[in-house]
Amino acid sequence: MTKPSLPDLLHAAVSAVGGTERPGQVAMAEAVAEAIDDNSHRLIQAGTGTGKSLGYLVPALAHGKRVVVATATLALQRQLVERDLPRTVEALHPQLRRRPQFAMLKGRSNYLCLHRLHEGAPQDEEEGLFDQFEAATPTSKLGKDLLRLRDWADETETGDRDDLTPGVSDKAWGQISVSSRECLGATKCAYGAECFAEAARERAKLADVVVTNHALLAIDAIEGAPVLPQHEVLIVDEAHELVSRVTGVATGELTPGQVNRAVKRSAKLVDEKTADSLQTASETFERVMELALPGRLEEIPEDLGYALMALRDASRNVISAIGNTRDKSVHDEDAVRKQALAAVESVHGVAERIMAGSEYDVVWYERHDRFGATLRVAPLSVSGLLREKLFEDRSVVLTSATLKLGGDFNGVAASMGLSPEGVEGDDAPHWKGLDVGSPFDYPKQGILYVAKHLATPGREGTRGDMMDELAELIEAAGGRTLGLFSSMRGAKAAAEELRGRLDNPILLQGEETLGELIKTFAGDPKTCLFGTLSLWQGVDVPGPSCQLVVMDRIPFPRPDDPLMSARQKSVEERGGNGFMAVAATHAALLMAQGAGRLVRATGDKGVVAILDPRLATARYGSFLRATLPDFWYTTDRNQARRSLAAIDASAQAEGK
Repeated sequence: MTKPSLPDLLHAAVSAVGGTERPGQVAMAEAVAEAIDDNSHRLIQAGTGTGKSLGYLVPALAHGKRVVVATATLALQRQLVERDLPRTVEALHPQLRRRPQFAMLKGRSNYLCLHRLHEGAPQDEEEGLFDQFEAATPTSKLGKDLLRLRDWADETETGDRDDLTPGVSDKAWGQISVSSRECLGATKCAYGAECFAEAARERAKLADVVVTNHALLAIDAIEGAPVLPQHEVLIVDEAHELVSRVTGVATGELTPGQVNRAVKRSAKLVDEKTADSLQTASETFERVMELALPGRLEEIPEDLGYALMALRDASRNVISAIGNTRDKSVHDEDAVRKQALAAVESVHGVAERIMAGSEYDVVWYERHDRFGATLRVAPLSVSGLLREKLFEDRSVVLTSATLKLGGDFNGVAASMGLSPEGVEGDDAPHWKGLDVGSPFDYPKQGILYVAKHLATPGREGTRGDMMDELAELIEAAGGRTLGLFSSMRGAKAAAEELRGRLDNPILLQGEETLGELIKTFAGDPKTCLFGTLSLWQGVDVPGPSCQLVVMDRIPFPRPDDPLMSARQKSVEERGGNGFMAVAATHAALLMAQGAGRLVRATGDKGVVAILDPRLATARYGSFLRATLPDFWYTTDRNQARRSLAAIDASAQAEGK
């Protein structure tokens, strides 16, 4: 039997999902197929509307090798597993003569734990576990959530938190879930045979395509113990997010509250002397943290060093002692011991890592009004880790709508440990970049307006001229505005000011769930939605409800961000341009994602307004503009208003 052609397979899949075939999608599918055949690597930029999911799924399914698809957002994971994969598998079956199996796999804490549900959650004040259902007031929000979870446990087939609608609070979910460190293991657990997390792992072992998230991919790479099943092809969607997700997984933290919980959970399981030494170390650490000032610690202060050394040594002794003692008076001791061990090991690991003083780590204090001080440690770079762990023994395809920063792939490639394109090295994985473009006609569908006449934004203080400009733009657009702010304080200030000046309803992130806000925004064209970081990437509102996207300023990282400033300094010490490599690249990525909110469908029209003159006047402005969609560019404020008014009038004439 002749092998079915890729164009025929792609046509069948696109027809099955009711889509339209795009030249960019065909080019992407061919590039993915080539990478799988050659066991090589690709960076593929595919603009919004390309249909990139099918662009990688069809060649992957056609090839027959086992594939892991890692995404950043829950929305895309669900779309792949609930819509794209089922339809694509059915559409390809007549030609492939097989139905590839697929499964979703997440970290253990995303699944309901039957042991925790039935045997109870840990209680820090006394030994043993307690019945969280008895303890919670049935009329409280937590109590209602827990009762609903208990009912749901009897009917769910997956135990997956994301299958529970409506959802529950993190606090409620924490009562009936465990981390991988806290898990007893299927062979030791009375509920191992029915375990939802184990069932998900078994399904993944049998699947041809496993859909997971960036965090689990990072854990698989960092921790050495394989979490994902063996596979020959890795596809990383939303790849612009990968470095920050891997950095997040590789970041450790210590707080007085966390150390105190470790003390309480282990106290009854070790002898008094061992427990007292950890208690004393905890109190010393808490005193040091009370005086902690936010900022990077280039050297560990003497008092903190002493406290960390005491924590490290005391927690190591507790870990050894927990392994040697048994206490028959403790109810369900195996679970209690595992819980305590996880808490103490976490403290030991972070204290030891900071004390090791690696030149490749950055250590800093953070202070939060409600939670007090936190001590953090993060890798200066994850590029070496990614080069070593990601690109060996498999073909890797990295794809996103924003991978070319400043006009080429090399910035993103460098952040993942890759050499510049075309440069061969002994240990440098070989890769090719491909920009398949976008089906949208950006110069005709959108305008990039830079408010060149405004004052340069300062670090602090209100910007009266910016508020006036924003109000005038919203009035010209008739509402229909997504406001993207570089800080929550800026978003709140703008919402408060303009609610008093405009008749348009202004929604503010945090005043309702993100899903509800986006639903309300999409449903009423007169409404505006203001918010910060998650809105820059998480809003998909095609049509006339979003015809003006405003950014208050270029979203450079804060100058006092310890990790970003350390990375910038490191680049400069190696003779590079730290500002361009770190701060400008960070801003370019966010701006490209933010500008991408405007045109989501072929009929969309509108304006992206940047209320920061530096995009037009600064030397780095051309680098940032080269990363944005190819909109028609202007600094003429009257032109921007006239265009917005015309787009608004056109939408109103169509009854939208």
